[in-house]
Amino acid sequence: MPSITLSVLDQSPVSEGMSGGDALGNSIDLGQFVDRLGYTRYWVAEHHGTRMLAGTSPEILIGPIAAASRRIRVGSGGVMLPHYSPFKVAENFSVLSALYPGRIDLAVGRAAGTDPATAYVLQRDRRHAAPDDFPEQLVELLAYVRDGLPPAHRFARLAHLAGDPERPQPWLLGSSPQSAVWASELGLPYAFADFINPNGAEAARRYRATFTPSAVQPHPYVVVAVWALAADSGDEAEYLASSARMAFAHFLQGQPIPVPPPDRAMTFLRESPELAVEVARRRRAIVGDAVSVRAAIAQVIAEYQADEAMVVTITSDHQARRRSYELLAG
Repeated sequence: MPSITLSVLDQSPVSEGMSGGDALGNSIDLGQFVDRLGYTRYWVAEHHGTRMLAGTSPEILIGPIAAASRRIRVGSGGVMLPHYSPFKVAENFSVLSALYPGRIDLAVGRAAGTDPATAYVLQRDRRHAAPDDFPEQLVELLAYVRDGLPPAHRFARLAHLAGDPERPQPWLLGSSPQSAVWASELGLPYAFADFINPNGAEAARRYRATFTPSAVQPHPYVVVAVWALAADSGDEAEYLASSARMAFAHFLQGQPIPVPPPDRAMTFLRESPELAVEVARRRRAIVGDAVSVRAAIAQVIAEYQADEAMVVTITSDHQARRRSYELLAG
């Protein structure tokens, strides 16, 4: 099998009986572990208002993970830019870049990372709904961290960042064709969430075909983010994956729960076959032994013509999650 470039997307899952602090500690532990295994980058996600995922603040979690590791690139997967001031995001990641030179990725997304009510609570100004001005936000952020502001711009005096001359590598996240258009027009590396939308190969191809080189990104670069779980046998992998399937079934019903143990999850899925079918229909999950999972990931990479695969794995047992990444690195 040809070699594949692997990275990790960590959503900081909270298992039943676990505290948020435990989950965040597991994220630091896993980042250190996959650094030793040779993974390329480790991104932490941003979600809000759910009992299932503890990662609400990538800008805070990146620092401890980078400190605990030695080589791996660490970044956001991603910062949900509509919640924030582009300048404040630039400042946060400038500081991280100064502390960990050449290792910080700033991947941003348009999604809220939560439900509409929680997105509203996150707004600073609640007199009106937040404007849908993501393209303008993105261009402003890139001016701070990549392109610079014209001298006559009203924000030009803000061009200096505390971490200069170190800068993060900006990325665009997406799960729709529109994100591919923005990434290609702005000359950004692009990460597509296949685990959210398994129909993104055409968007990735369009991104490559229309890519406009930028000063820091002369060529298109595609990461495909896939949901995968490997174990020592296919049966064990299916057993472990049931935890995430039950949790996602509750998410679809608007009732997020901590990640349940596999025994209870297997019973739930047997007793709710229609939900099990809906989960399988909505999300692509690659589950099996190491050889079959690696082969399936290689197929997805080929489908997207991707340069790299980023693997997200959720199961109730943190040691099983470590083992999955260990088997894939093999």
